[in-house]
Amino acid sequence: MNLFERLYDEQENVKVQFIGFTTDEVRYDFGIVYTNMFFGKPLVVCMQTGRSALLCAEEVKNTDHLQRIFNIKNPKEAEDLSIFFEKTLPNMPLGSQY
Repeated sequence: MNLFERLYDEQENVKVQFIGFTTDEVRYDFGIVYTNMFFGKPLVVCMQTGRSALLCAEEVKNTDHLQRIFNIKNPKEAEDLSIFFEKTLPNMPLGSQY
C-alpha cells in the first residue's frame, strides 16, 4: 500500500535574493526565492523567524495580512514592510495567479 501520493517533484535553478535592511524601529533580513512554481509568486522567507509566504506586490498592500504572516505586532512596522515589498516584489494581476 502506498502511504503517500506524490503531487509534484520538480527541480529548477532559481534566483535567490538576500536583503537586509532597517526601518526606524526594526531590522529585517529576508531571502526572496524567485521561482516558476506557485503561479510565479516569489517565496519570501524571514531569515530571523523562519516564517515564509508566497507573495506578490499586489498582496503586500494588505498590511493586516503581513502582520499575521510575519507575526508583526506594530501596524507601522507592517506599513513599512508593505512599502518595501511593493518596490521589491513583482506585480502580478490577481487573475493571472489562478
